[in-house]
Amino acid sequence: MNYQQALDYLYSFVDYETTPSPHDAAHYDLRRVEELLACLGNPHLKARSIHIAGTKGKGSTAAMIASVLIASGYTTGLNTSPHLHTVNERISIDGKLISNEELVSLVERLKPVASAVNQKATYGQLTTFELLTALGFLYFGLKGVDFQVVEAGLGGRLDATNVVKPEVCVITSVNLDHTDVLGNSLTQIAAEKAGIIKPGGVVVSSPQADEVAKVIEEACLKCSAGLVRVGSDVTWQELTFDASRQLLKVNGILASYQLSLPLLGCYQLENAATAVATLEVLATGGFNISRDSIITGLAKVSWPGRFQIMSRSPLIVVDGAHNPASARGLGQSIEHYFKDFNQAILVIGTSFDKDIAGIVSELYSFFDRVIVTRSRHPRAMATEPIVTEFTRHG
Repeated sequence: MNYQQALDYLYSFVDYETTPSPHDAAHYDLRRVEELLACLGNPHLKARSIHIAGTKGKGSTAAMIASVLIASGYTTGLNTSPHLHTVNERISIDGKLISNEELVSLVERLKPVASAVNQKATYGQLTTFELLTALGFLYFGLKGVDFQVVEAGLGGRLDATNVVKPEVCVITSVNLDHTDVLGNSLTQIAAEKAGIIKPGGVVVSSPQADEVAKVIEEACLKCSAGLVRVGSDVTWQELTFDASRQLLKVNGILASYQLSLPLLGCYQLENAATAVATLEVLATGGFNISRDSIITGLAKVSWPGRFQIMSRSPLIVVDGAHNPASARGLGQSIEHYFKDFNQAILVIGTSFDKDIAGIVSELYSFFDRVIVTRSRHPRAMATEPIVTEFTRHG
């Protein structure tokens, strides 16, 4: 098997990231993921885990936490989704992506086990995301990582990643997205995200809308889990910024930190405070995470595609905002970092299942000209509905 054959195998299963049709919770069953992992020796239980769910910011927060754990001397696996360029980006150790050869070797090891599980089909057929999740756990287990930082793919309660027994659960900002699967209200979506909370655990929550905060608090009470609230227990304030980084102060439970973050975007300040709160929980639990390693790790974090400046002349910024709340954050960042910009052009495309009316309403006022496009992705929205929405705003 070569690299392309390995990818072809993984993508021969049902892939809800590319299938252009709605899917519902009935298609998810964690028991088949647990069955697959049991046949592989339960690699997901070999490392300490940090599990992160949320609508916005979970990938950035995961990257920040992993960077600090690496700076603290821990061998750290990072499992995120989706990827920007290659599937290898989803699985890394100490900042180094899994190699093509390693991925092929793992797929060859996984294939007969997955076939056996699917042949029995006791709990339904495995999906592409479930196999990729198992690959990550298998890789981390074989490499003997100390920590694995795991980003939930969709929701939380029924997500394939929700098989770990985490040291800390993190819930970043919860907003309306993937409503076809997770529900049409913030309360319903929050309940899905809160499904990662484990009995007796500790939860770190980013600032949330009142109805979301209530759901998380009730879930913590039900599970006898501790709760750290970012925005009240842990706070932050912006200090200054330049073309490549922003400075902020985070007042944690254990200490105060003056941080230099090489990521722009107003929303990254909240994500950084959430990461600090999580790391402080680990430090309180006896792990060797110092104030200096938090400062050092956050200064080295890399997470492309989020308010990333690709060129200064001309100024080109890329951002993955894909729901109204993210689009609002993008607009706020444009205003904040580029107060005197003019003659701005927006190049935009979205997936077919996104709230294009909400996204456009947040963005249209910042741009003089809009170029609507469509990617090759199977879930890409046709250009006409996007054109219509911008035209509606003149």
